[in-house]
Amino acid sequence: MKRTILTKREKQIFDYLITNKTTKEIANRLDISEKTVRNHISNVMQKLGVKGRACAVIELIKLNEISI
Repeated sequence: MKRTILTKREKQIFDYLITNKTTKEIANRLDISEKTVRNHISNVMQKLGVKGRACAVIELIKLNEISI
């Protein structure tokens, strides 16, 4: 069984990020605060050891966690 890196919420957020949604748009769609969205993104970047959302997206694609 494949071990996933992302929580369900983190996956939701990155699925929206790859469709070019802003932090505000993601927060509105998921009914959470923008700060919470940023925290989830930061947590994923920390897990992956990368700086920046774009690098996180690239790594997640390489790991088959998300797809475009």
